[in-house]
Amino acid sequence: MLTDVRAALDQIQSLRDVAVGKMDQLAVLDALWGDLVSQSGNPDHEEYAQHQHSLADCRRAIEELIQERLLDRGVRFPVGSLEHRLVDFPTTLDGRWVYLCWQADEPEVAYWHELNGGYTGRHLITAGDSHRLGRLDDPARDEDSALDF
Repeated sequence: MLTDVRAALDQIQSLRDVAVGKMDQLAVLDALWGDLVSQSGNPDHEEYAQHQHSLADCRRAIEELIQERLLDRGVRFPVGSLEHRLVDFPTTLDGRWVYLCWQADEPEVAYWHELNGGYTGRHLITAGDSHRLGRLDDPARDEDSALDF
């Protein structure tokens, strides 16, 4: 699964790079023309419209990748994590919900954190943790509303 997640993050990053280039071009045209660039008679209007269209295409493609290749597979993005290529995978530890935490530059999932712990609350997965992860030891706690986002 990490191979697929990494590939999706790579594609998202490539699309983000294209989008940044389009935004830079739009900023230049805006600096040159201001609101006049949006008028069809402007000599740079066609270029402006093409950059806007390409930017919208990038945004849609990123949203589809996030939804289909990540969220639909249970992968979670913490706030602000897209630029850091950081994702969480819900699981349980000792019967309570936690997140496995992984960055795309890490060779494997090696950290976990509490639901509200975030990146700074990461703990290295120990051998003892490995045996306790993914098990719902207490059926009364088999409730995942804390994972709603």
